[in-house]
Amino acid sequence: MNPAIRDKLSLLPKQPGCYLMEDHRGTVIYVGKAKILKRRVRSYFIGKHNPKTEKLVSQIANFTFIVTASDVDALILENNLIKNYHPKYNILLKDDKSYPYIKITDERHPRLIITRQVSKDQGRYFGPFPNVSAANETKALLDRLYPLRRCPLSAQRPCLYYQIGRCIGCCAREVSEEEYRQVTRKIVHFFNGGFRAVARKLKEEMREASDRLDFEKAQELHDLISCIEATMDKQSINNLDFVDRDVFGYAFQESWLCVQVFHIRCGKLMQRAASFFPVYAEPETSIRAYLGQFYLGNHQIKPKEILMPELDDEKTIQEFLGIRLIHPQRGTKKNLVQMACQNARVALQNKLSLSGLKSTGNRD
Repeated sequence: MNPAIRDKLSLLPKQPGCYLMEDHRGTVIYVGKAKILKRRVRSYFIGKHNPKTEKLVSQIANFTFIVTASDVDALILENNLIKNYHPKYNILLKDDKSYPYIKITDERHPRLIITRQVSKDQGRYFGPFPNVSAANETKALLDRLYPLRRCPLSAQRPCLYYQIGRCIGCCAREVSEEEYRQVTRKIVHFFNGGFRAVARKLKEEMREASDRLDFEKAQELHDLISCIEATMDKQSINNLDFVDRDVFGYAFQESWLCVQVFHIRCGKLMQRAASFFPVYAEPETSIRAYLGQFYLGNHQIKPKEILMPELDDEKTIQEFLGIRLIHPQRGTKKNLVQMACQNARVALQNKLSLSGLKSTGNRD
C-alpha cells in the first residue's frame, strides 16, 4: 500500500461524506458515498475484491474526502460530484435518449403537444410513451374527445380543426379560463384511469343512437370506443391501480450489472429499458448511484412511487429522491419486481453470452 494512502486512512473521520479516488495524474477516477468514511474507504485497501474493483484499487494514487452533515447530504453531493468529474469507474448514464411525453402547455390558451423535453414549468406531463407513434395515437384520441387549442392565436377565421370538432375554438369565439380548466381536468382524469368510464358512457350513447335508428352516429361512437380500447388497453396490467410508478429489477454477474426499469402509467406498462454497467463497487452502491442520476436528469418525470428489491438504506434514498420507495412483499407489485429482476437476469446472461461468442470469434 502507498505510504501516503496508509497515513491518510488513519485520519479518516467516522462521519458521513463523499470520497474521491485519484490516479497518479490527479484525475478523479471514482466518487463514492459513505455513512462512515473511515470504514468505507479503508475497505478498498483491505481483503480481496472482484477483478474490476481490484483494477480500480490498483490505479488509486491518492484520495480526498468531504464530510457532510447527513447521509442524505452525502447522496446529493455524490450525485453532483459524479456529474462534475465524470469518473471513468462510476456508473454514468448516457443522456442521449429521451422518450416522448404528452403535455398540456402552461398558457392562457393551452395546447396539447408531444415533447421530449421535460421542463420545470407549470405544464402537465403524461408519459413516457415507448415511441412517438404511441404518443401520436393517444394525442389523436384526446383531440377527438377533449379538444384544446389547435390553431395559432393570430388566426383571423375559424380553423379547419374547429369546423370538424378538433379545436376548442379560440379562433372563432371567446373561450373562458374556466372552460379550459374543465377540459384539462377531463384529460387528467382520462389519464388517471377515467378512460374506462368514458368508454362506458360512449357505449350507452351508442345504444341510444341505435335505438333512435341514428346508425351513422352509432357507428361514429363505435369507432371512437374501439379507438379508446385499442389505445388505452395496450399493455395493461391486471389488478393494478392507476398510480404512476416505476419498477426496478437488477442482476449482477461477472462484475457486470444490468438494471431493468418498467415505467407504469395509468395501469399500463408504457416503457421498459435495460442498462448495462461494469461494476467497481458493491452492486447496491451502484444501484443507488444509478437511481440518483436517473431521476435527477432532465428527461424523467418522477413517479408517485418506486417498486424495487430491498436496499439497505431505503429511507435515505427515499428522502434523497423525494419519491416513495416500496419493497413489496406480496401480490401484483411483488410480481412486477420479480418480473423486472427476471428480465434483468436474462438480459445480462444474453449480453455476457454474446460477448463470449464475440471474443471466441476474434480468437479464431
